[in-house]
Formats: sequence, structure tokens, C-alpha cells
Amino acid sequence: MNISVIVCTYNRCESLRSALNSVANSKLSDDVTWEVLVVDNNSSDQTGEVAKEFCRQYPNRFRYLFERQQGKSYALNSGIREARGDILAFMDDDVTVETSWLQHLTAPLADGDWVGSGGRILPERTFSLPHWLSSEGPCALAPLAVFDLGSDSFDLAEPPFGTNMAFRKKVFERYGGFRTDLGPSPGSEIRSEDTEFGRRVLSGGGRLRYEPLAVVYHPAPASRLKREYFLAWWFDKARADVREFGIDPGARWSIGGIPLCLFRKFILWTARWMITFHVSRRFDCKRRVWSVVGSIVEHRRMARRQGTLTKNTGSNGELVRSPNDKM
Repeated sequence: MNISVIVCTYNRCESLRSALNSVANSKLSDDVTWEVLVVDNNSSDQTGEVAKEFCRQYPNRFRYLFERQQGKSYALNSGIREARGDILAFMDDDVTVETSWLQHLTAPLADGDWVGSGGRILPERTFSLPHWLSSEGPCALAPLAVFDLGSDSFDLAEPPFGTNMAFRKKVFERYGGFRTDLGPSPGSEIRSEDTEFGRRVLSGGGRLRYEPLAVVYHPAPASRLKREYFLAWWFDKARADVREFGIDPGARWSIGGIPLCLFRKFILWTARWMITFHVSRRFDCKRRVWSVVGSIVEHRRMARRQGTLTKNTGSNGELVRSPNDKM
């Protein structure tokens, strides 16, 4: 196999050094050719120097690419264009990988059964769950990029997370690159560029494999173990969902481009937040309120950007009934 590991980075020179050290120690079969392509997304710190240091230390392994257009999706797409591998693996600039990570992650792509794969993303070993946060539910720790579907391999029915996934390069030729209206960029923490691409592949019939032995450790610094961080993450996640999926086709009524069902959800979850006393359950209700508000904000932004309101609203913003609705 011929593999390219793409690491996009922006102003994280210290964590980048740790991430590159971990991937440099990867152990693969002798018949595998692989490289690490570091994409500097216009950093203003010592990122370039750190990356070039690894290029000097590993001249046949590491390469450096500078992408001036800021935004993670721009960096990812540049990396895809410049990668030499037939298989592209992705990791973030703040993670550490096990030495067997790359071998396990890319092994399913050696034949034609799967076009992509995703591995296990665990919190760093010193992580402890805050008392106000529940770990119940598959997405409870998503703001910390935790992706843990158990210890068995199987076909994925959901997209993997971007810091531990791999695809055949030809998949990008078929489905396109990462959407540039998603992904972190200056002034915006809206993400989902990775999962949107994975869903695109799945909806097109591509098979993805979950490989639990491909393990990445994601940091959980004190700055992220705060309620404010989680609330902001879920707010932006809701905005990203609206951009990806558009207006809910089941929404029969809207005003100002905002489905009325969102106002009902806002009232419901606000009420539950107010009357719930269990700490973690109360916070879960609160983060749902923030999600609904994020969805409302993004629906309104999209309506304004389009210059007209949705088909279920009048031109002056008055609530009207769709012609297809029955009395």
C-alpha cells in the first residue's frame, strides 16, 4: 500500500510536536510506503519551524505544505490534492496515536471491500468525567471528540470522526472534497466537515469499517471541561446540522424562515431544564436548549442569505399555510 497521513494544523506548535512524534513512531509492514503531510493553515506561531524540523529529521517521511486560505476544510482539501498516497489517513494536531494505529486503520482498505475506515478515539489517560456531565448516549462526549463504538470490528452505519479516519483517495475524486462552509475557520467554530463527508460516502453506497484497534488519544484540557465549552459546541453543532441537512422537510409551518417546531422544542427543553434537579440531567436539558437556539439562529441566517423566506412563509414574514397542507 501507499499511504499519506494528513495533519492539518493552526497555531498549535507544541501539541503538533507531540502529535508528529507519535505518528513518526508508527510500525507498519515493510511493503508499505507511507508519508506524513503536515498542512500549515497560515499559522503565526512556530508551527512551520516544528514541521520543517521533522522534515529534516525524517527527510523521506515528512513533507510540509503551507495553505494560506484559512479554514480547516481548505487545509484538508489542499492536503488531499498534494498527497502522494492511494490511501489517505487523517489525524489532528493535538492527538497522540498508538504505534499500531496506522497499520490497523488502513488494513481494511487493502482490498476492495471497504472505501473508508474509522478508529477508536479515547480521552487521554488522565481524563476524569466532570460531575455535571453524563457519559450516557453515543454523542455525550462528542465535544471531546470521543468516538468509541466498542471492541469489535463491523461495518459503520455512521461516519467516523475526522481525527481518526482513512479513505481511498479515489473516494474524494468521486464525492468531492470537504465542504468549506463547514469546519473551523477564523471567527467560527462550526465543525462537521468530517462527518458530513462520511455521510456523503455512506449515502452513495460506500462501505466504511470500524477498527477498534486503531486507537487515538484526544486531549481534554481544563478549558474544554467547562459547561460553557460544551454549550458553545452544541450550539455550533446545531448550526452545522442545518447547513448540512437544510430545513426539516417535516416542518409544515415556519416564520421568518424558522420552523415553528423549534419554538416548541425551545419551550419544552427550557421547562425541563428549570424543573430538573439531577445535575447531569439538568445540564443535558440545558445543552438541548442551546442546540435549539443554534438551529433557530442558523435557519434565520440562511433565510436572510437566500434573500427570500422559505416556501412556508409569506414575503413579509407572515405565517402562511403551505398550499399542500390540508385544513
